[in-house]
Amino acid sequence: MKAVILGAGVIGVTAAHYLRRAGHEVVVIDRQPGAALETSFANAGEVSPGYASPWAAPGIPMKAIRWLMMRHAPLILRPTFDPAMLCWLAAMLRNCTAARYALNKSRMVRLAEFSRDELAGIRESLGLAYDERAQGTLQLFRTPRQMDGSAKDMDVLRSYGVPFELLDRNGCVAAEPGLAASRDRIEGGLRLPNDETGDCHLFTTRLAERLASDGVEFCFSTDIHRLEEQQGAISGVQTSKGLITGDAYLLALGSHSPLLARQVGIRLPVYPVKGYSITVPVADPDAAPVSTLLDETFKIAITRLGGRIRVGGMAEISGYDRSLPARREATLLHCLNDLFPSAAGHGETNFWSGLRPMTPDGPPIIGSTRLRNLFLNTGHGTLGWTMACGSAAVTAAVMTGERPPIDITGLALDRYRS
Repeated sequence: MKAVILGAGVIGVTAAHYLRRAGHEVVVIDRQPGAALETSFANAGEVSPGYASPWAAPGIPMKAIRWLMMRHAPLILRPTFDPAMLCWLAAMLRNCTAARYALNKSRMVRLAEFSRDELAGIRESLGLAYDERAQGTLQLFRTPRQMDGSAKDMDVLRSYGVPFELLDRNGCVAAEPGLAASRDRIEGGLRLPNDETGDCHLFTTRLAERLASDGVEFCFSTDIHRLEEQQGAISGVQTSKGLITGDAYLLALGSHSPLLARQVGIRLPVYPVKGYSITVPVADPDAAPVSTLLDETFKIAITRLGGRIRVGGMAEISGYDRSLPARREATLLHCLNDLFPSAAGHGETNFWSGLRPMTPDGPPIIGSTRLRNLFLNTGHGTLGWTMACGSAAVTAAVMTGERPPIDITGLALDRYRS
């Protein structure tokens, strides 16, 4: 089989790995000059199955109103007369019930836990290095109310068998010694010891290099114009470098997947939610984070990546806008300096933004479509790095007609029919 993958982010490249490993011919197409140069480029760096949760949850509508009023707001909404945005927001609100949250989270955790194990397998089998660490994630609470609210999270983690530790202020400082300088602002924390961190861009580019040496063809700097449909199947992809054909086609273009799928009459409920990050050099290793810390107040992650610190977060609903407002950078710097005041060096922050492909219910969309040779692997939201390897293994199995390695109930596009 010849598989044509549209998209060379972490989702597309890991899918190429599993398809090539199964012995298939693989072509990967991307408009960028290299792999992982869009949403996979500078994300927060967490591989956090324990925090795999839908944004659509009970109480979120009221929290969202409060967040919009904050000076360093974790949520920014720029409403426009965009039917896709309005439909997506309405669908998300419909999923903010306890029953739907529990169902959607169960689907996400199942995939995320499997994906972490698959990532470890790729790392070990190929000997890939990508500034990885396996030292857990600490969710930091600044207020007693946040601390009390963690009881519900612990119930969920317990039900899925995810190990966790509830820490007081001293326990947080013991896990992350760099917090000693800000201990008076800490109430406690929830630590997940099995979570990992790593540079998604570095992982993806190094995996792509291995795949290229193993015969995978990468068509970089190639614009994808349209899908050609004929007799209930895709007959080819029109690109800036001509028509590219294959036996099976995988749509892994993140937030841009719906725009291409629409050409062949497939509606994908995926919408871009913009996130921001800064990357700064470590000035004082003893004052820097050991692994990843999630600031519950600002919904921002601070991650150690080798000799760098990545600070990422926020959710801005503003369509496909890729601008870099200075006030968003100020929020990221405020969070970093408030918790780790002497950790980072001064100078350029490498300010970046990326468009996360979000579904309204939370889980990604993986599997087949009404066109017999067109498949989907998109809609991972903030968890593309966490879910990439597991999603790729599942996608490869579906594309080749094999039994998926895990239960994939509720991950396909047909879940939206009801």
